[in-house]
Amino acid sequence: MTTNDCSPVSFNDSDTRRDEMHSTMEAWVEDLVDEVDDAVSSEQFQEWLDVQSHFHDYSYRNTLLITRQCPNATRIAGYRTWQDEFDRHVKEGENAIWIWAPIIAKQCPECENSPSYHDRSDCEYDETAPEEWSKGLVGFRPAPVFDISQTEGEPLPGLETEASGDADGLLPVLLEVASSLNVDVEVVSPTEWTHGDAKGICQYRSPAEQPLIEVRNRENSAALAVTLVHEYAHARLHGDVDDETDRSKRELEAEGVGYIVGRYFGLDTSGSAFYLAAWEGDKPEAIFDRLERISSTAAEIVDVVDEVMEDE
Repeated sequence: MTTNDCSPVSFNDSDTRRDEMHSTMEAWVEDLVDEVDDAVSSEQFQEWLDVQSHFHDYSYRNTLLITRQCPNATRIAGYRTWQDEFDRHVKEGENAIWIWAPIIAKQCPECENSPSYHDRSDCEYDETAPEEWSKGLVGFRPAPVFDISQTEGEPLPGLETEASGDADGLLPVLLEVASSLNVDVEVVSPTEWTHGDAKGICQYRSPAEQPLIEVRNRENSAALAVTLVHEYAHARLHGDVDDETDRSKRELEAEGVGYIVGRYFGLDTSGSAFYLAAWEGDKPEAIFDRLERISSTAAEIVDVVDEVMEDE
């Protein structure tokens, strides 16, 4: 994967600043697309994909069940799957998350019931014996699963997506400009963090209230700064969107903004490529489709941060 030039940029000429910023940010989006291409073909990403293949996509009703029982769930699997596939074990005392699991059995070609239900039904199909029937979905049963946060053992392969660099001067200014961006911000200690593996969240409240951003505190100030920008982007762009099917597009936009703003202030944000590859699969060109929203939001955040820095 490529590495960003970590030297901060400057657009000192006020007459040409906006044009220069726009063209530079477009160039950086092109860089990000190239980095996503590299990430998709990397060994690290392929290993990560292999692990993800063991986790199932769940139906809407199961996703709703999971969210109601464990709102911060991120990776769900059965008791034996955690043991056999991942060498992890459910911690003592953990409560199962109950979902509907499909029942696959031999199925009557006409009434589509299993042999036992077929025998009790009014179906008169008898052209082939039940042992010759094909298997199919005959119903659902409650099944227990567990989130990764309820397990312990070997870590899952991850993607190194955190930014790096010196953000000690940037981070306090980013916190200071929260009011200018019409958001409330809380930096939460790891011991008090209640949002699972998430590094930050943006909660949209009533129209009379500003969005609330919470970020998990950590030693890496660069990563914390980019997470904060990521959540600022959500607050600016996605307050009126709640369609789960568009989540990957929202994450792409927010991470694109974090990439550009972090890079503007001299941070290495090349890890964003892994993050976006995870969301967009083999379609890095989708980033271009969101170019205007990404670049304009990044420019907005850069402007308010620069204004505070110039006054100090």
